[in-house]
Amino acid sequence: MRILILGGTRFVGLHVARTALAAGHEVTVLHRGRSGPGVLPEAEHLLADRDVDLSVLRGRSWDATVDVSAYFPRQVRELAAALAPGAAGRYLLVSSLAVYDTPAAPGFAEDSPLLPADGPEPEAVTPQTYGVLKVQCERAARAAFGPDVLLVRPTYVIGPQDYTHRFDYWVQRLARGGEVLAPGRPDAPVQVVDARDLAAWMLSLLEHGASGAYHAATPPPFTMGDLLGAAASAVSPPGTTVTWVDDAFLAARGVGSAALPLWTTDPLVRATSTADPAAALATGLKLRPVAESARDIEPFEPVAGTLTPAQEAELLAAWHRR
Repeated sequence: MRILILGGTRFVGLHVARTALAAGHEVTVLHRGRSGPGVLPEAEHLLADRDVDLSVLRGRSWDATVDVSAYFPRQVRELAAALAPGAAGRYLLVSSLAVYDTPAAPGFAEDSPLLPADGPEPEAVTPQTYGVLKVQCERAARAAFGPDVLLVRPTYVIGPQDYTHRFDYWVQRLARGGEVLAPGRPDAPVQVVDARDLAAWMLSLLEHGASGAYHAATPPPFTMGDLLGAAASAVSPPGTTVTWVDDAFLAARGVGSAALPLWTTDPLVRATSTADPAAALATGLKLRPVAESARDIEPFEPVAGTLTPAQEAELLAAWHRR
């Protein structure tokens, strides 16, 4: 296949491109040229800012298009306008589990109600607008590319080259050992998917001409306790302990979710962290153990805003004194 990838030079898009190239497909990546020289030398590179000018796509066609970088519905519409009818081939939008309204029960399927999104397009991506924007992107995709589009709704994506370092924070912290502060409760739901597994499965969907919406996530019930336990089994030195610190205790001391990645007290996020990936598993999604993902994380510089060792020690001391 000839595959166009928008956002194909970092994280999820990069893994899709590498997987497709390894499988013998012809890959074109459209990006702004900020990823540095030497990234994907086997691929064709089209340099463009999708928010400014997509004329580089005119007159071209592909068998499939993977859109990793659409965050606004206008971006989907503008992509369709830049291509002749049918030139995108099978269109796959990487969406999100954030599209859902509060599901009726854990283990919800792809037909669970989506967030209300009939209003104007939000002007910026924020934690409050992200889900609505993704709903609008899905609607724009169906309108522009037809009912056979692929809508992939992943949970938190982990693995090598993750520029957010959300899961990586816990891997690096657990690797240091000692007493580790874990936020909230160990039974709080969370779901993850390794970018490499996501990429291989999405490519398979395209190869088989699939369409429709799919969840990409660890099957529920999966919890923060499971996540940290799996990562600890892979990287923690002997003697490492995990201490769970109450949500209210942390909130009272001004500790927010940015300080401790993947932790949330938002009931909507917790409810939508219980998606059933049965449809994806039935179409070939294979999920590697979280411990394996943890072992493959490379060292990185601490992310601004996350808990420092001194802050963690102070919070743990206060927790034990309470």
